[in-house]
This record gives sequence, C-alpha cells and structure tokens, in this order.
Amino acid sequence: MKTSTPSTTTRGPAEHDLRDQIVAAATEHFSRYGYGKTTVSDLAKAVGFSKAYIYKFFESKQAIGEMICSNCLFSIESEIRTAVNRAGTPPEKLRAMFRAMTEAGMALFYDDRNLYEIAATSATEKWPSVLVYEQKILQLLRDVVQEGRQTGDFERKTPLDEVVMSICLVMHPYLNPLLLQHSMNYSDQAPTHLSNLVLRSLSP
Repeated sequence: MKTSTPSTTTRGPAEHDLRDQIVAAATEHFSRYGYGKTTVSDLAKAVGFSKAYIYKFFESKQAIGEMICSNCLFSIESEIRTAVNRAGTPPEKLRAMFRAMTEAGMALFYDDRNLYEIAATSATEKWPSVLVYEQKILQLLRDVVQEGRQTGDFERKTPLDEVVMSICLVMHPYLNPLLLQHSMNYSDQAPTHLSNLVLRSLSP
C-alpha cells in the first residue's frame, strides 16, 4: 500500500482508509473497555501500528474520541431528521423530533454505555463535535418552527430566536448526553408531555 506523509490538511485515499481503520479499532476498544481505560498504546496494539504512527493521524486520544463522537452524533441526527421528514404537518414534525431525540438517546445509553461515556465526556468538555450536533438540531428546529408559522399552525408574534431557544431548552435534558442519564425515569412520557406543552405555547 502506497501512502504519503500524513498531514492535518489533505490526505490521500489510502491514508483515509488507515484513519478509518484506526477509528474502527478505537470504537471497538472504547465500546469494550471504556474511553477512560483505553490508551493510545492499546489502540496501537489493536490496529497493528506503532503508537508514533497513530499520532501521525491523530494528535491525541481525544482527537480519536472526537471522530467517534462525531460518527455517533451524526447517526442520532440522521434518525431525528428522518423522523421529522416522514411527519406531515409542522406540529407532527415537532412531536416526531421530541420522540426521535429521546428514543435515540435512550438507545445509546442502554445499548452501548461505553460509547455513551464518550458522548457524555464530549458534552462535559464541550468538544466541537457535540457543539456542531447541537447547532444542527437547533437549525432543524428553526426550520420546523418557520414552516409552522408559514402554514398558520404556529403563532408569529414572539421573536423566532426566542421561540427556538426556548424549545431547545425544553429539549435539552434529552439533547445533551450529559443530562440524559438524569432524565431516564421520564423518557416514556417525556416526548408526549413536552411536545404537548410546547405546541400549546405555539398555538396562534
């Protein structure tokens, strides 16, 4: 396999494959042993590369965690976006958004606690990956509210930014991985109750 010298800007296809290989091995290790207990040396042994070689692709363990976290949050975002796109009216889209967000978060928490640990760490330390995820969800929410205003389903008097931020704060216990663990007892009823509350406040 021909590879060029790794850089932080552009990399050839072969180097992207190697990065993916490292990320896949890291995901497996983090899922099995946890993010905190896994070292770069552990990952080097799993991939079959030297520790120094891995550092040519990633500057730290956190950088690898960032990539895994981005992949994980992208999957959750895709689930939420798909649920919203399948819904009909803006109120239905808002309900679907609450429901999909809660279900995706719960699935991550119950199905893979060690990967959840990475997501929680990213929220605690404000990694760029979780900030990007929250901004994308915020934009999706803004699109739904704007559509509802255009169709006459939602009121138009309150400033749009205020409405969107207020709804986001209501969603936050299920949007933020760090807060998710404290909201589990209400996960069955939360999507219905919270979306009903929000929709009543948006009524024209």
